[in-house]
Amino acid sequence: MEKKLTVDVCLSPQLYPVYHKDDHIVVVIDVLRATSAICTAFEHGVEKMIPVATIEEATEYKKQGFIVGAERNGFAIEGFDFGNSPYSYINEALKGQTVVISTTNGTQAIEAARHSYKIVVGAFTNISALCEWLASQQRNVLLLCSGWKNRFNLEDSLFAGAVTERLVGTGHFRTGDAALAMASLYSVAKKNPYRFLHNSSHAERLAAMGLKADIKYCMQTDLTKAIPVLEGKHLIRLS
Repeated sequence: MEKKLTVDVCLSPQLYPVYHKDDHIVVVIDVLRATSAICTAFEHGVEKMIPVATIEEATEYKKQGFIVGAERNGFAIEGFDFGNSPYSYINEALKGQTVVISTTNGTQAIEAARHSYKIVVGAFTNISALCEWLASQQRNVLLLCSGWKNRFNLEDSLFAGAVTERLVGTGHFRTGDAALAMASLYSVAKKNPYRFLHNSSHAERLAAMGLKADIKYCMQTDLTKAIPVLEGKHLIRLS
């Protein structure tokens, strides 16, 4: 009998040390909006991105002349070029550029998992390409939800459930308990994930800020085949 690979879910960056294994591929998830924005950036021609955890680091890069997107609590930070709306990255001027990004949750999750075997970035916008690649790697997979300030959130969990469903569907993966739970959650929401998220805390937060268009964008599937992967300090497009 074939020994199956595992797919599991870590629901907060603070829990990552509990889940860390040297051989896992880690998928960082921050659906609303960092990982969706990162995937969009590569789809529209950004060459490299540098994710940083702190505003202080982002400021230093800005002083060096880098283009910097910085966001905290959903708001773009004054003095930087933009925040983490995916629409900011649909910009001809960014083609071929290196862009620095710092966000409330997503770049914190990347930092938490920085010493993993491999880190890739996932969003609904690249889900099919991501799942096909993960299934081809013959590696255990950990889906790392950025959450909201180290707390559980619904949108990242739904995405983790969607990926779990697809990987288990290949017949080559078994689930940990958290992945099983997230797949069950996704089964309830899959007919209309956007509608399911309507009353989630972060969706309400963004909607109150006038960012419903961002939410709708981030819940669309397969807008890109780009899979961002961390190589050293840079995210690049997986070739």
